[in-house]
Amino acid sequence: MVKQFLISTCLLLVLSVAGISQTGDPVLFTVKNTPVHVSEFRQIYAKTNQQKADFSEGSLREYLDLYVKFKLKVRKARDMQLDTAPAFQSELEGYRRQLAASYLVDKEVTDKLIQEAYEHLKQDVEISHIFIACDRTAKAADTLRAYTRAMSLLQMAQGGATFGQLAQDSSEDKSAKENRGYLGFVTALLPDGYYNLEKAIYAAAPGALLGPVRTNSGYHVVQVLGFRPARGEMEVAQILIRKGNSEEDNVKRRMNADSVYAWLQRGGAWEDGCPRFSEDKMSATKGGYIGFFGINHYQRAFEDAAFALEKDGDYTRPVETSIGWHIIKRISHRGVGTFEEFRRPLTERVKRDSRSEAAKQSMIARIQKDGQLREFPEALDAWTARQTDSVFLTFKWRPDPAKPQAPLQQYGKNKTYTIADFEEYCARASRDRMRGMGSPLREVADKLYRSWSDEVAMQYEESQLEAKYPDFKSLMREYEEGMLLFDAAKQEVWDRANIDSTGLEQFFNQNLTNKYLWDERARVSFYTLKSDDPELLLKVREFAAKKSPEEVLKKFNKKEEVLVFLEKTYEKGKNKDLVDIWKAGGMTAAKTDAGTKTATFIKVEELIPPTPKALNEARGYAVADYQDFLEKQWVDKLRAEYPVQVNEAVLMALVRKP
Repeated sequence: MVKQFLISTCLLLVLSVAGISQTGDPVLFTVKNTPVHVSEFRQIYAKTNQQKADFSEGSLREYLDLYVKFKLKVRKARDMQLDTAPAFQSELEGYRRQLAASYLVDKEVTDKLIQEAYEHLKQDVEISHIFIACDRTAKAADTLRAYTRAMSLLQMAQGGATFGQLAQDSSEDKSAKENRGYLGFVTALLPDGYYNLEKAIYAAAPGALLGPVRTNSGYHVVQVLGFRPARGEMEVAQILIRKGNSEEDNVKRRMNADSVYAWLQRGGAWEDGCPRFSEDKMSATKGGYIGFFGINHYQRAFEDAAFALEKDGDYTRPVETSIGWHIIKRISHRGVGTFEEFRRPLTERVKRDSRSEAAKQSMIARIQKDGQLREFPEALDAWTARQTDSVFLTFKWRPDPAKPQAPLQQYGKNKTYTIADFEEYCARASRDRMRGMGSPLREVADKLYRSWSDEVAMQYEESQLEAKYPDFKSLMREYEEGMLLFDAAKQEVWDRANIDSTGLEQFFNQNLTNKYLWDERARVSFYTLKSDDPELLLKVREFAAKKSPEEVLKKFNKKEEVLVFLEKTYEKGKNKDLVDIWKAGGMTAAKTDAGTKTATFIKVEELIPPTPKALNEARGYAVADYQDFLEKQWVDKLRAEYPVQVNEAVLMALVRKP
């Protein structure tokens, strides 16, 4: 969105301010010799006003006045050194990191990954596999050994050996002894770390043999058996008859399930049958509802039966699983929606998934190319030769305190990363370093160097964001100046208006005594009679209609307190019970409560004409007005302290004629 906005504003510049483009980016105004260029003003004017940004002279001048005031306050904040406060710098750096994250990704590659994931979601793939375990952190020799074994099994399968038998005999997947490597249908997205496997099987043709495919767990030799349209998700309810402890008992229970099905067929209501028959305690009282599920969530028989239901409301015959017999009712089916419907959730999943590493590596390659990366492998060789296994691969190792400055990498002409920088990384990556115990030291050093090199590339790119992306620079400027304005205004205006009670009172008495008025008000009495005796209630109401609350209480509370009252004041229209009795002496009908044996009614004692509000009655409004007054004084003071000069020719060049 930001880039699209910048493109549109740049186009607007070309069309309507062609004269300015010939002279670069002229200064529109200065605040005590600090320039504000026309590009900045035009961008913020268009962004703030959006559809109302008509570039008329009146609109431009109105916004220029606001922006000049803004810049005056920012200049004052800088002179107050508010931008040097640790809390300010910490907040700004946090925002920068958050904003930078959206720039430190290869958007083109990410978009392709999202589109690819959506295409995968539209099909389920039926596969068998042979698995050879090999952790990502395994030593090179162990990794090679696992790969060689997997390759041998692939060649045997390609040579005609029965795949299922190979899986049963050789796969390190424990389930292969029973399922002969058959996994059934799977669907995207596969678990994190299995993107290579997902990509391979979806790219294959039915009947293909693939491998060895590397995942986070090891190597896979895969047989792709076929494809089908993705089943999506089914929303179901069930009636469950659980299995018993003996075959004889199971025969009876199966007959019970058949009887329940027959009862439904004769017109029995599903909602009545669930609590009556179902032995699934979690769902029986909820109409048997168990929600949405996709493939491989429940046992194959349950899944196949549920997805075979063609219409909402249909239900199956009893379906047997290892748990018991299920009568499954279809509530709804949710297939794979449109790409636009899936874009947002897929984007989040792809970013969290290790497949996003592809986008990161693409980004790193571009950074290194654009940054003209130069590496110094001889320095790495010399450094590695000085290390020893017994120290470097243990907790004993420490970076050289001399901080050697021999360069390892250089971006452009000025940005150099040294041996000391690499050693600092090796200290932070202690787990990866010590995990290499038993491997050749050079192998461990090379792995650490590659990881460090990736980190350095991202650090370098982040340091270049302001120079490479005008929109990033603009957003950072806006956020920083907004923070400065907030902090300065808080000190000079907002806090002062709330704390300076003497100044507020003086300002109120001089300027606001007749600004805030009460509307016509009613002083009312709320009477509560601690009795439901209708005769007593009638006597109280008749007496209260003519007498004051004090007289009423004195008359009826002689022996004990049977009557209480509460006085309140309401503006006209603020209490709906008073709408129809808005006059002195008006009285509401009595409301009785049988539970508490009480009766209540309201009487309007008097109407109070409109009067000015005192400071304590209008404090919120008064503080806001005082803040406006203090801000105007502040701006006037700033204009005197920081002279403003506007280039009228540049301003008029921005005007777009109707």
